Amino acid sequence: MRAVIASGNGGFSVLSVGEVPEPTPGPGEVLVEVVATAINRADVIQRQGHYAPPPGESEILGLECSGVVVALGPEVSGVTVGDEVCALLAGGGYAARVVVPVGQLMPVPPGVSLVEAAALPEVACTVWSNVFMVAGLQPREKILIHGGAGWIGTMAIQLATALSARVFVTAGSAEKLAACADLGADVTINYREEDFVEVLTDAGGADVVLDNMGAKYLARNVEALATSGRLVIIGMQGGTKAELDIGALLRKRAAVIATALRSRPRDEKAAICAEVVEHVWPLVADGLVRPIVHATMPIDEVATAHQLMEDSGHIGKIVLTL
Repeated sequence: MRAVIASGNGGFSVLSVGEVPEPTPGPGEVLVEVVATAINRADVIQRQGHYAPPPGESEILGLECSGVVVALGPEVSGVTVGDEVCALLAGGGYAARVVVPVGQLMPVPPGVSLVEAAALPEVACTVWSNVFMVAGLQPREKILIHGGAGWIGTMAIQLATALSARVFVTAGSAEKLAACADLGADVTINYREEDFVEVLTDAGGADVVLDNMGAKYLARNVEALATSGRLVIIGMQGGTKAELDIGALLRKRAAVIATALRSRPRDEKAAICAEVVEHVWPLVADGLVRPIVHATMPIDEVATAHQLMEDSGHIGKIVLTL
């Protein structure tokens, strides 16, 4: 079958499309013929040699896909060959076919095309699990979302807005801030020109901060928290090591939580997928949440797509079609 092959670790030139063996579904798994996949920051990091897949998972890039079920492994129920689905993956999405644990399959939400559906699984599961299952964001609470125009940010803005939170976002250009406002952000902050700590402090502090920067923003994120605030770290773009003022946490009775989705056991991922179908898909069906797709490209242009991701000029997701 056709798949993206990484000939080594490094720049865009290591990516090409070639032939690899087709996978076979095992117990509790199905085989999906991939219609589209989407690029995530983790794919870029893996291509660079810094983020290996969990043991036993596909070495092929791709943490989500949409497509059609073409074969069932043993011990599978509730799924039929021919079903149109989208899926959360630990790897393997940049390929013509991929094996998926049945619990990580989700139906395509009403009103979403099969291609657009490829942009939903990773981002919907990441945001729902972190902002709502872990941080417990409540209506009328304030959330600060860093990188509001990115794939995580655009979904977090929409979900937090749909569930009546007050949304603050950071981004680095007027265009991105305008896009965030269009999605429902209440307060937009240009991090090149404004101090998000000052903005949040004036507003009484953030009940939840969703952070993809890690070390670089740690101290300032804690400073921006409200009493009983929750800082959820889901990325390390700004490094991995920083000093933490425990006194500041104690004074605010605040929490710092770091999570990862890819390495979670299959049963935990299945539980997250089930919650997404229950809570997020109805919002998609009602038009309150939608996949934000910046560009759609054929799989043969995977290197160009990765460059677009690294240039950080995109708003939302970059989708690859097969």
